[in-house]
Amino acid sequence: MIELPEAHTLAKQLKQVFKGKTIISAVANTSPHGFAWYSGDPALYNEKLAGKKVTETDAYGGRVIMHADGMIVSFFDGIRCRYLIPGEERPAKHQLLLEFDDSSAICCTVQMYGGMMAFPDEPRDDYYYNISKEKPSPYSKQFNKAYFSKLFEGIKKSLSVKALLATEQRIPGLGNGVLQDILFNAHIHPRRKAETLMDDERDVLYDAVILTLKNMRDSGGRDTEKDLFGKSGGYRTFLSSKTLAHPCRVCGGELKQEAFLGGNIYFCPVCQPI
Repeated sequence: MIELPEAHTLAKQLKQVFKGKTIISAVANTSPHGFAWYSGDPALYNEKLAGKKVTETDAYGGRVIMHADGMIVSFFDGIRCRYLIPGEERPAKHQLLLEFDDSSAICCTVQMYGGMMAFPDEPRDDYYYNISKEKPSPYSKQFNKAYFSKLFEGIKKSLSVKALLATEQRIPGLGNGVLQDILFNAHIHPRRKAETLMDDERDVLYDAVILTLKNMRDSGGRDTEKDLFGKSGGYRTFLSSKTLAHPCRVCGGELKQEAFLGGNIYFCPVCQPI
């Protein structure tokens, strides 16, 4: 899934490769997928995008944003974007294929579910897009300890730390994937009730959010995800499906996996006692 570090990695790579290039064709939904999301009729994507020059790229939360002459192309959630060099054979199946004037291309496929939107660069009635732009990113100075402390105000007694950090768009782009290592580094169990955290534990958690996400971004994303060139990210996860069969790298104990709040959680019972 594209989360904060992957969105920033992809935006940086898209800028390096495609800024200044012109889209000559856009083909969407040739391989229909029940959980591929588009803005409007995908059959109109070529009409919307052909002839548009890429001017800039951004990352808002877990969304990758490509600006093209007054239009925005946005990728998010389980979208795998891959760069195709000039002359490279195009895959037979894809959910979006953007061809450029130098004969290169972007090929997008859906892993489980995800969005490939194309819409005018203007105010729009899209809650998730707007909130990802409006709320401060953990990569910004505005996401300070005072701001982080406000997330705890008025929360329900039953709210877990996982729910606090990774649901209801409290921190756009911080999802269940990056959450695992954040909580491991903070020595906090994902089922722990958020209201039980003492002030010093909240400080440790804040530091873990900032440092873990920075390390993930600076390493080109997590090793569980692919970048624009099809390479795995350079950040080696402590807790993920890749590490479950191995002992904890800190204490040597057995790692655990459980279903919780609509997804899997991974944790070390020794390093993260409940």
